[in-house]
Amino acid sequence: MAKHIAIAGKGGTGKTTVASFVVRYLVEAGKGSILAVDADPNSNLNEALGVKVDNTISSVLVDIKKNKVPTGMSKDIYMEMMLHKALVETEKFDLLVMGGPQGPGCYCYPNELLKREMEVMDKNYDYMVIDNEAGMEHISRQTIENVDVMLVISDPTAKGVRSAARIFDLAKSLNIKVGKAYLIVTKTDDPEPLKEEIKATGLEFLGVIPYDSLVAEYDLQGKPLIQLPEESVAWSAARKLFEKLPL
Repeated sequence: MAKHIAIAGKGGTGKTTVASFVVRYLVEAGKGSILAVDADPNSNLNEALGVKVDNTISSVLVDIKKNKVPTGMSKDIYMEMMLHKALVETEKFDLLVMGGPQGPGCYCYPNELLKREMEVMDKNYDYMVIDNEAGMEHISRQTIENVDVMLVISDPTAKGVRSAARIFDLAKSLNIKVGKAYLIVTKTDDPEPLKEEIKATGLEFLGVIPYDSLVAEYDLQGKPLIQLPEESVAWSAARKLFEKLPL
């Protein structure tokens, strides 16, 4: 069974950046085989990891709805085959992307497919790093029911830290099994003004990841964040935080 590392937080906190850093840390530390899962409909983890994605779980469903199933093949077999094609394999890690909704309708079925596919793949990897949807949607839909390490990301605002607390509270109320849960505050060097807010979350405070102009520059130029140089202050700080984790 893979060790599940889930990254959660409201939009704009650097959640996907942290997810890409976790993947990089596991790769460089030689921790074992890794499946990165982009469970955010606004998919961009592949860009942070420098991976081209042709198929997502959502795009597979669109093909099936358009009756692109080959003659003589059942929808279930076709879906299983296409879901396998949606898995992007690289030398250092693999990636599975749920993708965004394509057209009106409930998003429950793509979510259910993602959950089912993750359960099937779980035994094939040592680590599963899940970049969750911004906010609390994937937690409320219980895409991941067993989490070994939860990293809740906040920006350096009281509102952001309170949002992180609500995410953690929701996970507990749904009886999601969380081994260890931590709070990371991004884009700041000094968490002292947020000391009381951080304490009130009930999350173990792992530390801060400072604002890094290189991250903004890479994002603007479309360069993978996983390729940030060693002198990147954000990557350097993140690596030191991850060394404290029970991975």
